[in-house]
Amino acid sequence: MNERGEYAMGQGRVVLKGLAFHGRHGVYQEEAVFGARFVVDAELHYDFADIADELSQAVNYAAVYDLVAGIVTGERWQLLEALCGRLARALLGDQPQLSAVTVRVHKPHAPLPGVFEDVYAELHLTRPAVARPVPGG
Repeated sequence: MNERGEYAMGQGRVVLKGLAFHGRHGVYQEEAVFGARFVVDAELHYDFADIADELSQAVNYAAVYDLVAGIVTGERWQLLEALCGRLARALLGDQPQLSAVTVRVHKPHAPLPGVFEDVYAELHLTRPAVARPVPGG
């Protein structure tokens, strides 16, 4: 709290974890034909410390889910990294309240030799800061 009794801007985080879809992403033709399970985690960063109890002021989780589902199931990407970037940019573009996003795209059944737990790409993108007027200035 400053000398005027105002709180500093805060950062909150809402996480949608484990969104599972059937997608056709990968470099091999078989992946385009048969597809596989993909799991997305989306961390949505924005200041909601003083938010009113109204959906219009928040990030709409249903809209986020629909956006992610549409991209993962409706588009085809060869690289997890490219799909991850597409999702992160789309979320920032669709949800103006967000200051940043972290997106993870898991491909738990990637066509790799050997035993492994998971393969995923992760990307953190921050919206460019917008100049704000100085209070009292």
